[in-house]
Amino acid sequence: MEETMSREQTKVIRIGDRVIGGGNPILIQSMCNTKTEDIEGTVAQILELEQAGCDIIRVAVPTMEAAEALTEIKRQIHIPLVADIHFDYRLALAAMEHGADKIRINPGNIGAVDRVRAVVEMAKEREIPIRVGVNSGSLEKPLLEKYGGVTAEGLVESALQKVALIEQMGYENLVISIKSSDVMMCVKAHELIDRQTNYPLHVGITEAGTLTAGNIKSSIGLGIILNQGIGDTIRVSLTGAPVEEIKSAKLILKTLGLRKGGIEVVSCPTCGRTKIDLIGLANQVENMVTEFDHLNVKVAVMGCVVNGPGEAREADLGIAGGIGEGLLIRKGEVIRKVPEEQLLEALRQELMKL
Repeated sequence: MEETMSREQTKVIRIGDRVIGGGNPILIQSMCNTKTEDIEGTVAQILELEQAGCDIIRVAVPTMEAAEALTEIKRQIHIPLVADIHFDYRLALAAMEHGADKIRINPGNIGAVDRVRAVVEMAKEREIPIRVGVNSGSLEKPLLEKYGGVTAEGLVESALQKVALIEQMGYENLVISIKSSDVMMCVKAHELIDRQTNYPLHVGITEAGTLTAGNIKSSIGLGIILNQGIGDTIRVSLTGAPVEEIKSAKLILKTLGLRKGGIEVVSCPTCGRTKIDLIGLANQVENMVTEFDHLNVKVAVMGCVVNGPGEAREADLGIAGGIGEGLLIRKGEVIRKVPEEQLLEALRQELMKL
């Protein structure tokens, strides 16, 4: 078996003022679910995503009005803007004219070669990277016939054909994405393509599903791929608020040891000893700690005073519930008792001190 390419060896690609590849930190992406033509709504969502830790944002460009909206959207945001184009090459040209930092196309659905060439020429002129995207749902008929359906091998061949087409036009400022909703097929496709190219890879499980299903599928798929040293930028695709994608992506990277900083919240699964609303409290803590993203600490939320202090010993800070009150714990030592309704604020004050 050939060696996989480590992410340190992939090409460095600049997207706006950020870089991916070459061992640079793995960047988190998301995609707006607003209508891009709605500049105010789109900007509001992007600013929320920036606050949550999004590094690169993609918007759909299905109309000329959407392409033209990019100028004003870009003026009001602080992260690179990617235009998602399908079918009409003129929208890709307009998106670049209106300030897209990167464009995402599938050359297979853009049409004739001269149309792809027009897009490549403008990208080359403006030094705008192109993300060549192939999804299991868009695999070409000849490859479906060759491999007897959608396969990892077919996805890789399709992507490399498109990359070769753009390379023949003299352009190599490329990022590749090959996505499937079949997790293990997606894993295999990334293992295969990683041995055959040094372009940075944008990794994600497409159409992963709702919050629960999507998080589980994405965690498994991205976890296996990233842990092999494959992948330079990621998106967790969820059917829900895009901000949830950022939370999940950050936690996946942190769990794999690929990103430092940010607060890790650990909480017990509750049992019959629990006398406080631990589930509600743990969710409140998780939301509250997002404002302390610059800290690199572990916070424990425990349901009872039997195991609470002990279990929280490995955490920097913790709270353990009692009957209508709880303990505030620092490095395994109980600091003080706090009424239940003041636990969250007491924990916040301790974080402020840090």
